[in-house]
Amino acid sequence: MIIALSVLLFFLLLMVGLDVGYSMIVAALAGMLLHAGDAVDPIMVPMTLVSNVDSAALVAVPLFVLAGEIMNQGGLTRRLVEWSTAMVGHFRGSLSQVAMTTNLVMAGISGSAVADATATGGMLIPAMKREGYKPGYAAAVIAAGAMLGPILPPSIPMVVYAVIANISVAKLFIGGVIPALMLFFGYVGICAYMARKHNYRAKPRVQWREQVRTTRIAIWALMVPVLVVGGIRSGVITETEAAGAICIYALAVGLLVYRDLKFRQLGRVFYSAGKTSAVILFLLAAAGPFSWLMSEAHIATMISETVLGISKDPLVVLLVVNVMLLLVGMVFEPLPALVMFVPTLLPIQAALGIDPIHFATVVIINLMIGMLHPPVGLLILITSAIGRVRIWSVAVETLPFLGWSLVVLVLISVFPALVTWLPNMAVR
Repeated sequence: MIIALSVLLFFLLLMVGLDVGYSMIVAALAGMLLHAGDAVDPIMVPMTLVSNVDSAALVAVPLFVLAGEIMNQGGLTRRLVEWSTAMVGHFRGSLSQVAMTTNLVMAGISGSAVADATATGGMLIPAMKREGYKPGYAAAVIAAGAMLGPILPPSIPMVVYAVIANISVAKLFIGGVIPALMLFFGYVGICAYMARKHNYRAKPRVQWREQVRTTRIAIWALMVPVLVVGGIRSGVITETEAAGAICIYALAVGLLVYRDLKFRQLGRVFYSAGKTSAVILFLLAAAGPFSWLMSEAHIATMISETVLGISKDPLVVLLVVNVMLLLVGMVFEPLPALVMFVPTLLPIQAALGIDPIHFATVVIINLMIGMLHPPVGLLILITSAIGRVRIWSVAVETLPFLGWSLVVLVLISVFPALVTWLPNMAVR
C-alpha cells in the first residue's frame, strides 16, 4: 500500500512539472516516513543517494560527456560531416545519407543521442530544408540517426546499466555493434526509398583525390572510435581510462591540429559538460532512495513472479519485457527508466538464465526506441526545436524509422547470437 502511494505521488509530482530526480526523492521520503512497522530513519535518503553513485565505473560517464563536448566545439563534428559528404554525398537523397553516416561515426565518439542530435542537427536540418526536403522528414532523419549514439561504444546508458547489473562494460559495448549496424543499414535503405519517392537530389560525385584529401583531414576524428574500442579490446586501458584518454586526445586535436578550439573557450566547454554530467549523476543518485524503498517492499520479486507466471520460455518472457518497456518508453526518458526498472528486471534474467549481455542490449535498445515515439520522444522534441518544425510532423515522418527499429528489436530478441557472438569472440 505504501509503495502504491509513493508511486502515485511520484507520478503526480511529474504531472505538476517537478524534475524526475526530485520526484523520486520526495516520493521515496514519503514512503519511508509512512513505512509500516518500524519507522525508517530519514538518514537513509542521503545514504542511498551517495551509495548509488559510489562506483569507480561511473567516472567514465562525465569523461565521455566531456569528450563529446570537446569534439563538438573542436571542429571534429564539422570534419565528419565534410567527410561523409565526400563519401556518400553522390547517393540519391545525399544529405539524408550524409546525416546517417555522420551520426554513425559520431555514435563512436560521444555516446549520447542528445549530443549527436544537437551537433549534427544544427548543421544538417537547415541544409536539408534549403534543398527542398520536407522539414518534418529532415528532423526525423537526424532523430533516427542520433539514436545510434547510445548503442555503439562508447555508450553512457551502457555504462549505467553495467554498473547497476555488475556486468562487463567492454562486452556490453561490443554487443551493441551488430544491432547498431542493422539499424544503420535499415535507416539508409529508408532514406534511399524516401529520396526516390520525393525526388530528393544527389550531389555530384566527388573525385577520389578529394575523397582522399577529406579523409586525411578527418582522420583525427575517425580514429576516435578505433582508439576507444581497440584500447579496451586489447586490454591496454580500461573503460574509464579510455574515456580520460579520449578527452586528452580531443583537446590536443581541437587545440593543436584543427585549431577550432581556443583556450578561452575551455571554460564554457567544461561548464557545459559539467551541467550535463550533473544531470545524469543526480538522476542516478535520486534513484537510490526509491530503489531502496522498492527493495524493502520486495517489488522486484513481485514483478519477477508475475512475469515468470506468464511463461517460463525465455523468448516469451523477453517479448513480454519488450512490450512492458515499450510502454515505459512512452512515459520515461531512457536513463530514468534504466535506473528505475533494471533492478526489477534482473531477477527475471537470472531466473531464466538469459545471457546478461543479450538481455542488457535488448533492454537498452528498447528504451532508446522510446526516444523516437511520443509522448516523450526526446529526440523528436530536440530535432523539432532545432529545425523549428511542428512536433507532430516530425513524429509522423519518424514512423518508418520506428518500424525498422522494432523489427531489429524483435530480431535480436529471437536470435541472441546477433548480440552475443561478437563480444564472445572479442572479449575473453
